[in-house]
Parts: sequence; C-alpha cells; structure tokens
Amino acid sequence: MSEEKQGHISLQEWQSWGTTSPVPSMVTQIVEDLKDLEKNFDAQMSFGGHGGKLKGNFGVQEDKKHRATYQSLGDSEEKFKFYSARQIACRILGSRGYLCQKCWLPREEDCMCSKVTSCMLWPGIKFWLYMHPKDFLRQNNTGKLLWQVFGVEAATLCLYGIPEHEEIMWNSFKLAGKDKIWCLYPNKGSVSKSVESAFSQEPLANYEVTPEKLTGDTTLHFILLDGTWSNSAAMFCRLQDQAKSVWGDEDLACISLNPGASAMHKLRPQPSWDRTCTAAAAVGLLSELQLLPQFSSIDLDKQAEAIEDALTILLEALTTRRLRMGRSITRKMRPTNSTFSQGKVHNTENEAQHLPLEI
Repeated sequence: MSEEKQGHISLQEWQSWGTTSPVPSMVTQIVEDLKDLEKNFDAQMSFGGHGGKLKGNFGVQEDKKHRATYQSLGDSEEKFKFYSARQIACRILGSRGYLCQKCWLPREEDCMCSKVTSCMLWPGIKFWLYMHPKDFLRQNNTGKLLWQVFGVEAATLCLYGIPEHEEIMWNSFKLAGKDKIWCLYPNKGSVSKSVESAFSQEPLANYEVTPEKLTGDTTLHFILLDGTWSNSAAMFCRLQDQAKSVWGDEDLACISLNPGASAMHKLRPQPSWDRTCTAAAAVGLLSELQLLPQFSSIDLDKQAEAIEDALTILLEALTTRRLRMGRSITRKMRPTNSTFSQGKVHNTENEAQHLPLEI
C-alpha cells in the first residue's frame, strides 16, 4: 500500500489486474515520470472522461512531455512500445481504488466477482488473450472473463506491445511448436480452417484423452485477439511477423468459427451480427471442439457453459450500471455501405455503432 501511495506499481498490484508477468520496465518508468511531474508542477494527477484521460493543466503538461518523448524515439518499434506502456500506466493509475482488480468493474457498486463460478479448463488447451492496451481495464471487456473462470495459467493475458508479455508468450510457443499454435482470426491473406478441418486428424484422436497423458508438447495453444476490429488487424500482423522470424515464411495457422451472435450484442455491438466478443469466441471454440469424437468425453461443453454464465453476469452488471446512470441500453444502429465478415466483404443495411463503456 505504501508503494501505491507513492505512485509505484508493486508486483502484487500488477499481477492482481490479471497478469502473471513481472512489472514491465517501461510502465514503471512512465509511472515514475508522472510522479516527478506531480512534484514539478505541485499538482496531483487526475483522470476522467472518455478513456480515463489525464485532466486539467497537469494533463496538458503531461501531454506535451509524452509527445516530445514519443517524437524523440527514432525507432518505430520503440515508439510503439512507449505508446503501449503509457496506455497501461495511465489506466492503472486512473483505475486504482476505483475498479475491482478482478472483474474491472467499479468495486463499490458493480463488482460481480461473487457471482462468477470458477471452472477448470481441460489442461490440453491453453488460451492466450492478446489484448490491445486500449482494452486493458475496460469495464465491458470480455476477455477478462476467461481468467476469472479458468485462472491466469489456463487463460494468460499478453498485452500488445509490452515486451515482457510478448516474450513470455512466444517462449511458450517455441516450446510447443508451430503445429500446436492456432489464432482465432479470419485471415484474409490465406485460408482459415474450420475447427472440424483443423482437428479432425489431430493425433489426440488416437487415444483416450486424460490429463495424466498430457505433456507440454501436446497442449493446444489458442490466441484470442482482444481489441477492436480495426486494432486486431495490426495485432494479427505483429503475430505473423514474429511467427515468420521464428519459423520461417509460413503463416500462423488460423481458425474461423461458425458465426453466432453473443449476448453482448445487446449492449456492446459488433460491426456485424456474425462477429462476436472475445469470451463468446472462446465459447464457440470449445463448443465446436466438443462435437469432435476425440474431444467429446472431456466436458468442453460444460467449460463453455461456465464462460457463457460469466458473460451473462457481466451483461447484467453493465446493464444495471447503465440504467442506474440514466443511460440507454438500447442497441443503436446506423446505416453503412459494407462491413467485413469472416475475411469477406458483404453489404448490410445496419452496422452496429460502438458504445464504449470505458473508465
């Protein structure tokens, strides 16, 4: 607590937000710089508005400083890492004492943790939540539900542009081997496989699947891109570039799920009805795997149901909050010419208008 009062982010606080990594060095540096600015301007930083941005004169001065720092970085990779780290640092400082560290909802009024039931994910599957910094600590983010339900080891957070996180994820991928890594993304550049076509010949079908027979090199790793559809394209490109540097020219294997609308469409619309939120994508994957003979005996349907239940609880919490604040819960629509679905363009009369619920 003394570290928090001084503005520092302790390892305990950092990992309480849902991560397993050490505190990223650049996040630590940015927090220290912010505290130095407070001393220089004799003003306390405060956050508010859309995205939880820094407010007042302090915010103006900090904006000038961070823009100057950004411009001084000559390498695009370093600029990107600085951008990501600053987003993370500001979101933690702005959420401290306000949001519950597990469910990312206002802890005094809307915490849903007591209603969520944990469940063990079959150990032959591991989820990686590759999350954009702008989705970190968002109240309506659904990726957080995976580690709330399954735990941080079974569903591990990897923040886009945070070196310590990306290194942990890629070290695991290298140990597993490329044939055990799958990205849930409709890749427009190459053919995405369905769950059935990807795993119908999976070696696991050759024997009874039990946890004691599993080893590190048999675990299936699934990457879930957790960000807006526009941000996910850049995230996917980064994954592909890294995959090529590790394994050569072949693309990272992609899976497209059967389309289906999530309950979150009622409150957090997607660009089209056959796109879905992160938690619902995990539900779809587990449900489709359950239909295959080699996975039919390991209760993946019950694990999918546990996520569905958590998703319903989140929807109810967000709906209750919006009603209490006098905000509309009606799904707004606006006309559009086209949108992308499963990597293809199609026409639609109504495209969902995004309604952010950020801190």
